[in-house]
Amino acid sequence: MEETIIALAKAAILVALNQAEDFNLTQARNNFPLLNEQGAVFVTLRTLPNYELRGCIGSLTAYRPLYKDIIFNAQAAAMKDPRFLPLKKEELPNIKLEVALLSEPKDVNYSSVADLQTKIRPFHDGVVLQLGKHRATYLPSVWEELPKFDAFFSSLCLKAGLTENCLDQHPTLSTYQATKYKEK
Repeated sequence: MEETIIALAKAAILVALNQAEDFNLTQARNNFPLLNEQGAVFVTLRTLPNYELRGCIGSLTAYRPLYKDIIFNAQAAAMKDPRFLPLKKEELPNIKLEVALLSEPKDVNYSSVADLQTKIRPFHDGVVLQLGKHRATYLPSVWEELPKFDAFFSSLCLKAGLTENCLDQHPTLSTYQATKYKEK
């Protein structure tokens, strides 16, 4: 399944770049019925040799067939991530893909920051933070870069366009898990 998911994401990017691809979507959907079920993914592009972020776009909740979510988010991560210029075909040899298949987010009820610390599982939970119109998420893999609770949440607050101590304002939080597939 991992190879199929990565191949589908790669084929979608090739199509977006007007490049030839030979991915057989019908066969993949027949071989892996999960692709036809509703699913949510984040697609991340990283550049070699240092695996620096080159694009990351995704869906937090499942609302379309998994194969369509992979295609849409792969193309968006390559061409429409507002933090980066659109990917160029010359960059392809130095790009590695990651596809994270997300579970359904679950609300976290907490009374204080200390209480929240007991309910969040670093390296396991992805987190969605929302306060008013401000919203951001970090995939579980972000814990590898920000392993301390305070640093993780300060950064997530800033990503949402809030102050780094936004947990004091008791934002709405939900967690999800991700099954990560990486291009070899």
